[in-house]
Amino acid sequence: MPVTAPAAPAVADCHNDLLLACQHRRERGVSDPFGDDWLPGLRAGGVALQVLPIFTEEQFIGEGALRRTLEILELAREIAALHSHDVGIVETAGDLDQVLRDGRIALLLALEGAEPVGSSLAMLETMWRLGVRMASLTWNRRTMLADGVGETDTGGRLTTLGVEAVAEMERLGMVVDVSHLSAHGLAHLAEVAVEPFVASHSSCRALCDHPRNLTDDELRLVADAGGFIGMNATGRFVTTSGIPTIEHYVDHVEHAVAVVGEEAVAIGADFIADLLEQVDPILGRQLLLRPEDLVHVEGLKASADFALLSRKLVDRFGPERAARIAGGNVLGFFRARLPA
Repeated sequence: MPVTAPAAPAVADCHNDLLLACQHRRERGVSDPFGDDWLPGLRAGGVALQVLPIFTEEQFIGEGALRRTLEILELAREIAALHSHDVGIVETAGDLDQVLRDGRIALLLALEGAEPVGSSLAMLETMWRLGVRMASLTWNRRTMLADGVGETDTGGRLTTLGVEAVAEMERLGMVVDVSHLSAHGLAHLAEVAVEPFVASHSSCRALCDHPRNLTDDELRLVADAGGFIGMNATGRFVTTSGIPTIEHYVDHVEHAVAVVGEEAVAIGADFIADLLEQVDPILGRQLLLRPEDLVHVEGLKASADFALLSRKLVDRFGPERAARIAGGNVLGFFRARLPA
């Protein structure tokens, strides 16, 4: 009697900048970039939940950040309306369960960096009302709330406003994301946070010594707070020698599992190949990588490749553990943290 292979685990990807790429394509006259370029890959990869961060490009820092964010939030709503049979924006736990029951892809809106907030914490509630359910205080650069990981010389912790922002986000129910936060900022946040926080797209510094990765102690800070760490698939965050492969990526998953347990490990791929092609190659210079280091993980470059990653996770961890890592941990986290 033939042996039936276990079903591929559903994937929850905690970071894909596709909204920014879609915005650029729309501004250049493409009517449905999401349907053309991303939806087929999400389906092929078995994605059940996709976190969609909104990133502020350099030219919009300042008062332009809020306007740009509002434009991209509106684009997300247009995408969800146009593809309502395939995707749904989730704001509550009930939304999440309904979208998954329908066989659609759950889209969760997030901010990558607090530039749209500026110095007005009232904007956090505005973002919440508009559906944003997760946000980071920084990208690589400094904001009025904290220093990003690119500010290596300041030793900066959270600002006073940043501490107040964390409390306000926790009041609202907005999940705090520490990926891109400076090392001192992460340690400070762990001191003041009451609710779980996450690292949506950060890999393991023990395996690849890059400032965008987390040390074992930092992995434990996130896990001990009740959060998860989404492993990042940017090539030079995975390995600094040779061509990074999907096996190197799974090594990061395995290391994180050994340090914090499988319940706190997830996927946060942060695919940049499409982003650099669709948006602007100059963006690569801001990623704390030299241009020649902008290599991509062989076998894990886009959402469709999650199908292969799922098989690799099953091979390495077995079907039950792989299912938790690929998506179960994140889905469970948001079921518990989103409003009812």
